[in-house]
Amino acid sequence: MVTQEFLEYAKSQGNDLMTPAPHFSFPGLKPGDSWCVCARTWLAAVNEGAACPVDLEATHEEALSIIPFDLLETHAV
Repeated sequence: MVTQEFLEYAKSQGNDLMTPAPHFSFPGLKPGDSWCVCARTWLAAVNEGAACPVDLEATHEEALSIIPFDLLETHAV
């Protein structure tokens, strides 16, 4: 579930998830929206204090090759 802090962090890294892109049928995200984020981006956001909550049931197990489970668990919804 994305937060304003996470969205701003992603934008600062060149991934603007807030601005609609109608040509891709992308409405833009707002805080509270559910979205699949890259594990490396999420981990970088953790290190910057901008991580968003994680739905563990919707998280692919391959994320564990990048992010320790205990870290995911501390951010679980």
